Amino acid sequence: MRTVSNPPNPFESSHRELLEPAPTATVEIFHDASREILSRNDSPDLPFRWSVNPYRGCFHGCAYCYARPSHEYWGFGAGTDFESKLVVKEDAANLLRQAFERSSWKGELIVFSGNTDCYQPLEASYGLTRACLEVCADFRNPVGIITKGALVLRDLDVLTRLHQKSWTRVYFSIPFTDDDVARKMEPHAPSVGKRFETMKALSEAGISTGISIAPVIPGLNDEAMPELLERARAAGARTATFSLLRLSGNVEPVFLERIKEAFPDRFAKITNRLREVRGGRLSESGFFDRHHGTGTYWQMIEQLFVVARRRAGFACDREEVIPDTFRRPGGAQTTLFDQEEEG
Repeated sequence: MRTVSNPPNPFESSHRELLEPAPTATVEIFHDASREILSRNDSPDLPFRWSVNPYRGCFHGCAYCYARPSHEYWGFGAGTDFESKLVVKEDAANLLRQAFERSSWKGELIVFSGNTDCYQPLEASYGLTRACLEVCADFRNPVGIITKGALVLRDLDVLTRLHQKSWTRVYFSIPFTDDDVARKMEPHAPSVGKRFETMKALSEAGISTGISIAPVIPGLNDEAMPELLERARAAGARTATFSLLRLSGNVEPVFLERIKEAFPDRFAKITNRLREVRGGRLSESGFFDRHHGTGTYWQMIEQLFVVARRRAGFACDREEVIPDTFRRPGGAQTTLFDQEEEG
């Protein structure tokens, strides 16, 4: 673990400065008493409306994680607090079942997780993601998963149920090819090789998988895209996506501090490239612009992805229709659906 280091929280009226060397951050677990588990996404540039986040904060500790500022809403910091002060929503599965039982819920894609990794190490002990997926399988609600965690393979049985009765896809976030580079940016995430192994195991079991090359950090990992796409296709991935690094709020000072520490010889190149694709800035928060860059260098990155994806054997992008499979267990609608399947 790193020594304690957090940027000033904009939601707090005061900020403490240490007068002696900072202690090492230690993991603390907090319990969330919220009465809702479905998070509604109103961002027009994201392809989903609903997400479930069984945990707040993330032990993976990715330097670039866009979710870091969300930890500040609860009085924590966006730096080491984000990866050491972790919050669990122990009633997540019951809350999700209650949401599905309401007449207002008609069945719609739910993404795990829209904020922090649903398969971070806490999941091995608490099993909240698995419990929520079991609820989705009971109600035949479509599910998308975004993770770096190899622990997702533990839940192959539940994912298979979802695959058979509804729709599911597991995206693996893999932005680096080199484990040494990855370890500096994603210190507690599974190795690159482990993620590809897990992708292959799920793909061979019939579960649809994809790769998310996110974030693309110009000057650090943009040239890795062809190899990542080749390895993902060889592991059975059906689809691929990428997005540009965004440094919203206090993600920026955390990222800059850690990138300078990890790659002092590349720091100037990375920040200069980032400003080049961001019109002179380090980040862009506007909808439809925050995931993409501008200018000649960004066009080269986009072209590299398109060409490498085609060479790797991925099919052309097309809008996929998520099937309407939602059914409440035990109802007449479910019985009729089952009879049609048996017939």
